[in-house]
Amino acid sequence: MDVFHLILLAFLAEAIWETLKMVWQKDKLHPDVLGALIIGIILALSTGLNLFELVGLPIIHPYIGQVFTGILASRGANFVHDLVKIAQGMRIRVNSHHS
Repeated sequence: MDVFHLILLAFLAEAIWETLKMVWQKDKLHPDVLGALIIGIILALSTGLNLFELVGLPIIHPYIGQVFTGILASRGANFVHDLVKIAQGMRIRVNSHHS
């Protein structure tokens, strides 16, 4: 693991936590957020999609990566697109510092 992967892992961990926090806010359950979360997880598990493998952070148990991917996917296409753009920008910056 290099510096890029460490920063990316921290970024993804925070994004996952912030997504989970949206299910219960101000002492209230948000069923739309919960529904999107469940659908995202089911889709990631049923397709085997694992964002962590795609970015070079393999998780020993692939199902965990798929669940995390589903959590992130539940935020929608714009959020995931922004995640990818940020990760690409981080990789460029880290690689330029190591050159």
